[in-house]
Amino acid sequence: MSRLFALMCLAFALVLTGCAQPVKTDYTAFKQSKPKSILVLVPQNHTTEVGAGHSFLSQVTYPLAEAGYYVFPVAVVEETFKQNGLSMAGDIHAVSPNKLREIFGADAVLYLDITEFGTTYQIISSDTRVTVTAKLVDLRNGGVLWSSSATASSTETEGSSGSLVGMLVSAVVNQIVNTVSDKSYQIAGITSVRLLSAGKANGILYGPRSPSYGKEAE
Repeated sequence: MSRLFALMCLAFALVLTGCAQPVKTDYTAFKQSKPKSILVLVPQNHTTEVGAGHSFLSQVTYPLAEAGYYVFPVAVVEETFKQNGLSMAGDIHAVSPNKLREIFGADAVLYLDITEFGTTYQIISSDTRVTVTAKLVDLRNGGVLWSSSATASSTETEGSSGSLVGMLVSAVVNQIVNTVSDKSYQIAGITSVRLLSAGKANGILYGPRSPSYGKEAE
């Protein structure tokens, strides 16, 4: 009897797990803040790819602008920090929200962290992957308005059929081609759009310059 009861409990738990819904983002603070302009800081790069930060930074303006926000020119922002003795991402991220508000007058600041960037050889496959996390902070009070993460990979559209020898050769060739042609830059663009586009579940809200302002993803 006890074994039957245990199995029933397990089955019930599995049913509950299957019915569980993904956690929905709380937009209360975001809606109250109503940011119009976003200051994007150079990403903190936690990978071995030296150029990852600037490669991703160069592609964040488009999705944010499309979402309906004014985005401070990233090159001008970075140069402003350099003129004030700050060139490292860690030091820039350490600047207080109050100071950023005083200098740039932005409504919100976007912090980015790159955790994966580049091509890796995986015996029978070669994967170019970019993973980035984002956090949007209100510069008027320091509160977190929204946070998320996104990943894009070159293997999403690549097939795995063929012989083992063929896959091994293909993996080596793909790694060389992807490295030489800087495939990471293209994948970073996909990650940027996935991470910072509005109109999707748990994504950033539409800004005031968008005709969809005030609407949430269904």
